[in-house]
Amino acid sequence: MQNLPDIINGIPNISGWESELFSVTQNNQPVFLPKTNINLPQVKAVFAIALHLHQPTIPAGQNGELISNLQYMFEHPNEGDNHNAPTFANCYKRMADFIPELVANGCNPRVMLDYSGNLLWGLRQIWGGEILENLKRIAIDPNYQPYVEWLGTMWSHSVVPSTPIPDIKLHIQAWQHHFAAIFGWEALARVKGFSPPEMHLPNHPDTLFEFVKALKECGYRWLLVQEHSVETLDGKSLENRHLPHRLIARNSQGEEISITALIKTQGSDTKLVGQMQPYYEAKTLSRQILGGVEIPPIVSQIGDGENGGVMMNEFPSAFFRACYEIKNNGGGKSGIVAMNGTEYLELIEAAGCHPDSYPTCQPINQHLIWQKIALENCTPEAVSKAIQELKETHHNFHVDGASWTNHISWVKGYENVLSPMNQLSALFHQKVDFLPEKVTQEADYREALMYNLLLQTSCFRYWGQGMWTDFAKEIYRRGEVTINKLNLWVEK
Repeated sequence: MQNLPDIINGIPNISGWESELFSVTQNNQPVFLPKTNINLPQVKAVFAIALHLHQPTIPAGQNGELISNLQYMFEHPNEGDNHNAPTFANCYKRMADFIPELVANGCNPRVMLDYSGNLLWGLRQIWGGEILENLKRIAIDPNYQPYVEWLGTMWSHSVVPSTPIPDIKLHIQAWQHHFAAIFGWEALARVKGFSPPEMHLPNHPDTLFEFVKALKECGYRWLLVQEHSVETLDGKSLENRHLPHRLIARNSQGEEISITALIKTQGSDTKLVGQMQPYYEAKTLSRQILGGVEIPPIVSQIGDGENGGVMMNEFPSAFFRACYEIKNNGGGKSGIVAMNGTEYLELIEAAGCHPDSYPTCQPINQHLIWQKIALENCTPEAVSKAIQELKETHHNFHVDGASWTNHISWVKGYENVLSPMNQLSALFHQKVDFLPEKVTQEADYREALMYNLLLQTSCFRYWGQGMWTDFAKEIYRRGEVTINKLNLWVEK
């Protein structure tokens, strides 16, 4: 298939090749299995680390242009912690240096990378895209493919529970478009795991169902899930957090769908990854039985790849130290080993495991909803009534989902941003939903989609008030203007 431009008329390539995306991402051939050098029967336990990297897009260029917050940091070094800009930039490119060095020295490293669409665009904007070109080494070069797994995510780092349902799949596809345009279709075909921004899993039945449905329609096989954001089907804490699970999603119509989930364990995420705690935890574990098959358990963990002193300063030495220690104890191919998520799942399934045998889970507090509703009587009205009753009788009950920590809600208190966000989304869909599919190739559509998705960036809600809310208001204003002048494309 044709190579794609990653920038079109100044806008990132986030739409227009939906049919090509489908043909590429629905390929179910093994990704890592043909190339893995790990001998599963000789592995005692596994750990997997992922690095989440993101910078928001803001209307803060010299003439109000959309730029990366990273660029703003470089241009305003005396504000806040903006002096960290060079360090952040180094963090965005350093894995493209670390992995080749470790491989050249006989190590068998593994790392999963989660780059938001905002960041990918921002890295194209600064230094002529130098960092992106460096990253191509570990995204495209066959010599390094077994060691690095790229994870998909929401293009504009929107937290799923507060993302308008019609936009969930648009975010997922926008990221796939953008990634394929930068790194190529073959690289996209290898992206089978998904990393939800802020590890925020929706627990409203309809939102969760649409999220999982969109993931599967976009070719994803598994997603990373925070341990305390899920429960067993009878409402208990997970007993086997070091085994893959099957996340069950049932909507208010009684329809059910599921997807494999790797469980990210609780804790101070950045410090755990920065100090390679997953490796040391894996050293305390032994093989377990799953569906009648003996396999190594997996410790899964994700943390910011650049944020905080631990990741900036301590992670490189801890990562190298762990890799060399593993090299000296089994060569990184037996004993305690690093693996990536898709590699692990492909290996255990080749050994005889099947997703149907994985322990099941659902989002936190959903058992309270389903206790009130018989499956044969599941209707939107019944679910809505159950949720309202639970809010009245359980003061901690909500359907906002669960994030990095249970005490943070990404919904309550931010209505001043969420309301315009929903309004812009509704305006966008009123304009485009009844147009032919080819409208996604039009420049006007792509620009309108961009503003719609940009407004949903979590950073604008995280900060709540002040400069970040002002950025959101300006994006809303531009989005409204763009959508209102959208040329309604009609097939001739």
